[in-house]
Amino acid sequence: MVRVILERSDAARTNTDHHVAAITCRVWSPSRIGPRTDPFSAVRRRPVLADRTSPAVPSRLYADDTQIYGFCQPSDVNALADRVSACFGAVSSWMRANRLQVNPSKTEVLWCASGLRQHQIPTSPVRTGSTYVPQVSSVRDIGVYIDSDVSLRAHVTATVRFAALRQIRIVRRCLPQHALLTLIRDLVVSKVDYYCSVLAGVSDHLLDRLQSILNAAARLVFSAKRSERITPLLRDLHWLRVPERNQFRLCILAFRCLNGSAPPYLADSVRRTANVEGRRHIRSSTTMTLVVPSVPRSTLGDRAFPVAASRAWNSIPPAIRTVSSFTSFRQQLKTQLFRLSFG
Repeated sequence: MVRVILERSDAARTNTDHHVAAITCRVWSPSRIGPRTDPFSAVRRRPVLADRTSPAVPSRLYADDTQIYGFCQPSDVNALADRVSACFGAVSSWMRANRLQVNPSKTEVLWCASGLRQHQIPTSPVRTGSTYVPQVSSVRDIGVYIDSDVSLRAHVTATVRFAALRQIRIVRRCLPQHALLTLIRDLVVSKVDYYCSVLAGVSDHLLDRLQSILNAAARLVFSAKRSERITPLLRDLHWLRVPERNQFRLCILAFRCLNGSAPPYLADSVRRTANVEGRRHIRSSTTMTLVVPSVPRSTLGDRAFPVAASRAWNSIPPAIRTVSSFTSFRQQLKTQLFRLSFG
C-alpha cells in the first residue's frame, strides 16, 4: 500500500515573520506493497491495459510489476494466450514510446489447473513482444509461492527452508529468554503466519510441515529436547496450532468484511444469511451467519475465500460472532480457538 498525501500545512519562518501555508506535495510511504501503486505509472498503464484496441484482460498493478491474468476452458488456452500476448505487446509499445524497456528475463508465465487436469496445460512458450517466455511451475506473488496445481506446496517448502531458526539457534546462549522469544516471534512465527489464510483446505501433510516449524521454535525457547512433549510448551507460549491459526486469520478477515474495513473485492464476496431473500426467517439469520456458496469442484472451490471464510465464521459460537468491537472479538476468538487446540 502506498499512501499519498496531496495537501498538508507547514510553517516557515522568515526573519521575524511566521507564516503557515498549504504545501501541495506527494509523500510516498511504501509500508506494504499492494495493488495501489504510484499514480505516475498506474494512471498511465491502466488505460493501456484497458485499451479498446487490444483484447481486455484483467490486471493487477503493483509497486514494482504488472500482473495479467485470465481463465478459460482447456480447449481455449490458445485464445487466452493470444489475448495475453496482445496485451503485453500494447504495454511494451507504450513503454518504448516513453523511453522505458520491458525486462523479458523477469517475465513469468504460469498456467494453473487442478491436479487431474495438469496434462491439459500447454507446454509451448507464450509470445511476449518479440521474445517467447516458457512457462514455470511456480511464481512468487507478494511473498506467496503459487504452484501450477494451486497446492501451495512450493510456499510451504520455502517457509520450512527459512534459515532464521538455524541462525537464532547459534546465538541463543547469548540471549535472555525474553529477547530470544522476541526474535522467534518476529522472524519465525511471523513467517508461518504470513498470508496463512491462503492455506485453507490444503493437505494435512503440508500443515504438519508448518507445524514442525512452530514445534522447533517452541523447543528452542525452552531449550527442550525432541523427545519432550510439545503440547505443554505450546500451551505455555499461548501459541495456536497451524489449523487454528489459519481459521483465526479467516475469521478476522470475515469480521473486517462485515464491518466495512476490508477491501471491496473481499467484502463483496461474503453475504449475511439475513440479507438473502428467502432466508430471513430461518433460525440462522439471527445469529450473524454467512452464506456458504455452492461450488462445483470441492478440490479447489472449497478453498476459495467466500467458501473458506464463511465456513470458518459459521463454526465459531454465536456469542463471538455478535461482538462489535474488533479488540474484543480478536481476544474472544483466540481464547475459543485455544480451548479447541488444548482443551
